Amino acid sequence: MGLSSSFAGLFGRACRATAALASALVLAGCSVGGNQLATPGATPQASPLSAPPSALDKRSPVKVVMILPLSGGGQTEIIAKAMKQAGEMALFEFDNPAVQLIVKDGKGTPEGSRAAAEEAVKVGAELIIGPLFAKSVAAVTPVARKANIPVIAFSSDRAVATRGTYLLSFIPGTDVPRIVSYASQQGRKRFAALIPDDAYGRLIESEFRQSVTRSGGTVVTVSHFPVTANAMLDPVKRTKEAIDAAQAAGQPIDALFLPAGEESLPTIASLLKFKAIDTRSIKLLGLGGWNYANAGREPVLLGGWYAAPDPRGWHDFAQRFARTYKGVPPRIASVAFDAVSLALALSGGPAGNRYTEANLTRTSGFAGIDGLFRFQPSGLVERNFAVLEVQSFGSKLLDAPPSTFAATPYTSALPRLPRLPGVN
Repeated sequence: MGLSSSFAGLFGRACRATAALASALVLAGCSVGGNQLATPGATPQASPLSAPPSALDKRSPVKVVMILPLSGGGQTEIIAKAMKQAGEMALFEFDNPAVQLIVKDGKGTPEGSRAAAEEAVKVGAELIIGPLFAKSVAAVTPVARKANIPVIAFSSDRAVATRGTYLLSFIPGTDVPRIVSYASQQGRKRFAALIPDDAYGRLIESEFRQSVTRSGGTVVTVSHFPVTANAMLDPVKRTKEAIDAAQAAGQPIDALFLPAGEESLPTIASLLKFKAIDTRSIKLLGLGGWNYANAGREPVLLGGWYAAPDPRGWHDFAQRFARTYKGVPPRIASVAFDAVSLALALSGGPAGNRYTEANLTRTSGFAGIDGLFRFQPSGLVERNFAVLEVQSFGSKLLDAPPSTFAATPYTSALPRLPRLPGVN
């Protein structure tokens, strides 16, 4: 999964429920099963994406193969089982008998995943969902490409994204523009940052600097901290010195970016307090790694802002999963649900015209558990994020995710994944 461990705390949002899930997926301005675009300037009208199940039953099933490390051992195997259950839950809730979900064991290895992909080709799969790990995704891609089968994988390593292989995950760095933009809109223009000294940190720093420049702000200082707790004091000290120097020069820093998670954030927070960094005047900013239950126990973090998916969808999904399977789902289970739901959403077209690049990369995107997402032709995923504020107990939603994607080159429609009960 590459760098996905840094995003284990991210939450998502869901679409609302309808009484008939089979007709909940709609494509505005399109005929049934079609790909027509809405007329520019016109108000799109929702119509069913697929025909009723009774009509779909008369044709051959749409075969979708899901590759997971079901015999990967340890925690990997537990996660794979939950992802399988989440995919089956989507199939059950959508209740579309025209789609046959076939689950294959990739064994958690590139070799096992490649073999599973070859089996998918043999059974006539039109779409492959999975695998989970980057090396396994890289092994599946050439097999799927040769057979002209698109892949929706779960790795967060952007290196394995490519044309025809789409990553439905939380890609590191994609939430940075949201928190920087929001902070800028609130008048925060002069930024400091404390960033991990590793590959993840280097990627985040690049996104951070670009985002600040786009927002019209200034990066005043950046310090890098090793991931070991006993080496964090010096970077915090350097940050404090830069803050004091900026204050003395009459150009105070008003935001401090901390892209850390549960493993290191409490230590950094205590050091910020120790060094008397004034978080009343300097707004702390974070990413999805802040989204864990006890973040508010650190007084320094209270009132801090961070970008993450709207949590309401995940909360609802987790409750429904627990009722169905008598257990708490791992965070990544929601993307398995969304992947299968997407497969169901696009299953209504004719064979060969269901999971095309045009359908999978439509600029308006899809609405799922974790909110709006869309695939780029490069294989990367783009998401709309919310902004939340750390409170003593949990987090408060400050700014909901945008309801549409920005800068769409044409007017299109929004197929919705199955709407979920109890969420408005």
